[in-house]
Amino acid sequence: MATTAHPTTTVGRRRVLHVGSAGMILGGLLVAVGSLLPWVATPAGSLSGVAGGGLWTLCAGMIAIAGALLPFRRLALAHAALPGIIAAGIVGWQLVRLAELSAVTGSWGKLLPGVGLVMVGGGAVFLLRSAFRIRSAGVATTP
Repeated sequence: MATTAHPTTTVGRRRVLHVGSAGMILGGLLVAVGSLLPWVATPAGSLSGVAGGGLWTLCAGMIAIAGALLPFRRLALAHAALPGIIAAGIVGWQLVRLAELSAVTGSWGKLLPGVGLVMVGGGAVFLLRSAFRIRSAGVATTP
């Protein structure tokens, strides 16, 4: 005779979305879309992010979006923190490089950050904030 489960027993179900999922999706999308847009605005035209570190940030954005759908807290934390740190580092490097080029050529105010660089920087902030939220939510629930 086959055994059947009692109707009173409940099966534990894992939630796919976690505390930082919304921020990770938004941050990942900002980083991914901003990677394809112009990063530097010059009087002669704009330079695309793909010509510089945009491919790295595009990959980081995709990793962050994928991590938003993982039900494992530690893995989701890594998928939020690492792409956020990488994107913030590349944005910082590009801003330092813009300041250096402006100082060397004497063209202050002519080399400006483009919309893509600003979007990647904003996405990095969202990803790092999501990593902090995931980490603090895990600390609160751990005995």
